[in-house]
Parts: sequence; structure tokens; C-alpha cells
Amino acid sequence: MAGIIQTLILTPPSPQTRSSCRLHPNFRPICNPYFTRFVSSTRSRSISIPIRIRACERPDRVDSTGSEAAKVLNSGKGLVLGKQLLNFVDRNFLPLALIGGVVLGLANPTLGCLADKYYLSKVSTFGIFFISGLTLRNGEIDAAVEAWPVGVLGLCSILFFTPYFSRIILQIQLQPQEFVTGLALFCCMPTTLSSGVALTQLAGGNSALALAMTVISNLLGILIIPFSITRFIAAGVGVSVPTKQLLRSLVLTLLIPLLMGKVFRESFKGLAGFVDQNRKLFSKMSAICLSLAPWIQVSRSSSLLLQVKPEVFLVAIGMGVFLHVILFAFNALAIQGLSTASGGNQSVFSKKENANAFVLVSSQKTLPVMAAVVEQLSGAFGETGLLVLPCVAAHLNQIIMDSFLVNFWLRKDLASKHAKVQVVNESEDRVFFERM
Repeated sequence: MAGIIQTLILTPPSPQTRSSCRLHPNFRPICNPYFTRFVSSTRSRSISIPIRIRACERPDRVDSTGSEAAKVLNSGKGLVLGKQLLNFVDRNFLPLALIGGVVLGLANPTLGCLADKYYLSKVSTFGIFFISGLTLRNGEIDAAVEAWPVGVLGLCSILFFTPYFSRIILQIQLQPQEFVTGLALFCCMPTTLSSGVALTQLAGGNSALALAMTVISNLLGILIIPFSITRFIAAGVGVSVPTKQLLRSLVLTLLIPLLMGKVFRESFKGLAGFVDQNRKLFSKMSAICLSLAPWIQVSRSSSLLLQVKPEVFLVAIGMGVFLHVILFAFNALAIQGLSTASGGNQSVFSKKENANAFVLVSSQKTLPVMAAVVEQLSGAFGETGLLVLPCVAAHLNQIIMDSFLVNFWLRKDLASKHAKVQVVNESEDRVFFERM
């Protein structure tokens, strides 16, 4: 094709073509000398265009061109790798934020202790529940009310069933014994104040149900914790729990920010639409607030970490992982059994949103309430720092493990959605060709 074009451009007009203008007098304007001069000048200019042949260029020119191409190729590879890295961070934002908080606390505990001095942990908890109130839709509240049997089951699991596992923990022999006793106390605590709700939101679960179980279990836990500790651990030893202080703290850090966020959502026009359109952004903000808790806790306990033998602390970490796996398996089997017994797919227990909220919230235990209770024990069960230290690891383990689980659920849901879309497209194409 290129040869034909060059032939047409380089070949001068034949005499027949020129004489054809004279044979048709009716078209004399076409044979205007000015027009002919313009065409001939145009053709002459087209002939003067040099044809560049790469093979005839100098070697240094070829090398420079090759190096430029290599630079472009390398920059393209860098952009692809950068995009893949950003996608990985976006998909695993919560676990990476939590692990980053732990690493930062170990690397520079001074900043974490300074943040704890200025009550940044309470501010972060306030922020998590304020964001929860902003993102709370009225339909979700109705869904929580509809799923009240799941909520009751969650409260029973948190406050009455899971504390029994403290007896299993007490059977483990480990020195110092405070590690074992601390994890046993950890079993008697209510659910986490913020991470369960944040993970439920990320997983697309019933966040209103998760909020209800979190608030109610922590409020009732203030009254029930002393009896649980006395029955399962203390064996008749009197335990004093700061009921008024805990109740005030829970109201300030849970109820008030939650109500404020909901009031803001309903009061300002357009805010609800903006929040709903940017739910992913608000989820990341909640994850950042959540990552402040392990950063501060690890920073506070860094001095104790240096005093404990690494192998002993690794055993304590394994115990915390084992405890969370047991609680998670127990709650998963409980919701599955009730779903089967109460009507299968038609049951409120079988809805995926309710099941996710129940399993995530009921399988976690809170560290701040645990620390407050241990401080009031005045050394009745051993050194306070050694009691809390394995619970810090257990608290971080349960959040990190569940965050990876939530990411796995999200990827699985995304893959199933893509599969459904592909099946629908194939069926539509089949119907289209059959009609043709």
C-alpha cells in the first residue's frame, strides 16, 4: 500500500492528463493556470519530502532511540507496579493499618505514650462511633429491630456462654502464671468497643445490629463482670468493679458520639447523600481510628515486653490465637445450628448480614474494660502489667485475624458477583442469537 502511495505521489502527470483539460472546454476553470500552478507546486513540495530510512541512520542515533524506548518501557513497568501496590493497599487497608500501628509502637513507644497521655485512644473511639452514627441508615435500624433474636443470642454468647472458656484457659501451665490468669479474665469481658462494629461495616454486615450488641453488652457487662470473675476465676474472692466510672466512660465514648453522628446525618441537608456516596472513605477513616488502639497499647507495654522471655511471650500469643479460634468456631456453629433449626433460608439467623455481625461481634473481647477491671483488683491476681500484657496481644490478634477474614469475605463476594454477571451476559447473548 505504501508503495502505491509513493508511486502516485512521485509519478509526474502524464501528457494525456494534461491534455484532458483541453478536451473539455466546459471545465475551463479547473484548468486555470493559477490552479495548475498551485497543484504543480504542491506536487513539487511532496516530491521534496525526504524519506527517512532507519537502517541508514548512524549507530549512535539508533542507540539513543533504543535507550529512550527502554526508559519508556521501564516507566511503564513502574506505573504498573505502583498501581498494583495501591490496589493491594486498598484491598488490605485495615490489616495493614493495624500491623503498622503495632510496628510503630514497638519502634518508637514515646509517641504512643504521648498520645495516651492526651487521651487520643478515647478520641479515636469517639471518632469510630461518630462515623458509625453518620453512616447509620434508617433502614439498617429497622433491620436491627427485625433481627432482635440474633441480638439476644449475641448478648447471651458474650456475657454468659464465652466466659465458660476461661476454665479451659486456666488448665494451661505457664510461667508467669499471670499470663494464664489474664487471658482467663479476658474471656469474661464484653465485646470490643469499636473493632467489631468497624469490621462489620467493612464486611457489609448488619452494622446497626453490631452497634446494638456492642452498646448493650458493655452496659450490662458492668453489672455481670464481677459475678463472672467470682464464679469462674476468683472462686469466692470478692472483686470490686468501678461500676459508676465504667458506666460514665461507656456513655461518653459510645452512646453520645453515636447519637451525635446520627443527629448530624439527619439534620444537615445533603450530608446523608455525601456519606452514602463515600462510604469507602469513611470506612478507611474508621480503620485509621481503630489502628490507634494497638499503637497506644503496644507503646504502653513496650517496657514489659522487654522483660519477658521471647519464647514465653510467643506461647502467650499462641494462647490468645487459640482462644479467638475457639470463640469464633463456637459462635459460627451456634448461628449455623439455629439457622438450620429455625427454618433454614427463611430464618432471620440465616441472613448473611446478621450472621456476619453476630460472629464478628460475639467472638471478640474488649481490652479497655479489661484494663479498668484489673486496675481495681489491686494485685489480687498478680502483677497488673503481666495480667494485661497477654490480653494486649490477644486483642491485636483477634482484630488482625478478623480483618483478614473480612477481606477474604469481600473478595469471595466480589468473585461471586462477577460470576453472576457473566452468567447473565451469556444467557442474554444466547437469547439474542436464538432470536436471530
